[in-house]
Amino acid sequence: MRRWVGLLLATALQSAPVTAKAGTLDLRLGGFAPQAKSDLFSNEQTLFTVDKHDWRGFTGGAQYAWRLGPHLELAAHLDGYGRTVQTHYRDFTGDSGREVRQSLKLSTVPLGLSLRLTPESRHTSLFPYVAAGVDAIFWQYEEFGDFIDFQDRTLPIVNDSFVSRGVTPAVHAAAGLRVRLTDDVGLVGEVRYQVAKANMGRDFRGFKLDLTGGSATLGVALNF
Repeated sequence: MRRWVGLLLATALQSAPVTAKAGTLDLRLGGFAPQAKSDLFSNEQTLFTVDKHDWRGFTGGAQYAWRLGPHLELAAHLDGYGRTVQTHYRDFTGDSGREVRQSLKLSTVPLGLSLRLTPESRHTSLFPYVAAGVDAIFWQYEEFGDFIDFQDRTLPIVNDSFVSRGVTPAVHAAAGLRVRLTDDVGLVGEVRYQVAKANMGRDFRGFKLDLTGGSATLGVALNF
């Protein structure tokens, strides 16, 4: 996997300087909504008071696009997402009737490349585009707090933490719109859909982690 990420970075660094004619830097903020459909999320939704919609959260990042031709760009992006959900067991409580509470945390950092098609013209201030590409998603999932030990017949409550992390490949498609304000500054909006699933470590008994989902962002575009 590290070799795959290295090839991704090498492609961006080697391709852009040779062929690029101009560049645009997008700085953006928005929201990301994971599908949360894998067996890990199904298990947690059954056991804890968490719903897939609870994983909707903020995302943000930067994207630099090199002009390769009149209607083609190569874009490299780095984004981040993180969400912590407070929850407790649905059907179990402590001896005193108190809730047994946990925190569930998911964070991702997609690093990717896209090819963009745009009908950009010097005679308009609106520049729509469509894009498709690949990513390496650095991810981490954690659970920490109080847990019931179901392997013990007395069902003791223990304080513990579990974590799994890794890097997984992904693909994405996107569509966006740039609005030129001046020759150097503009606004940009983009919707993106990524597809990715990851294998988890032993703390989660080989569950699959679903990182598929959609995002929508708004930001500023700086032309160079």
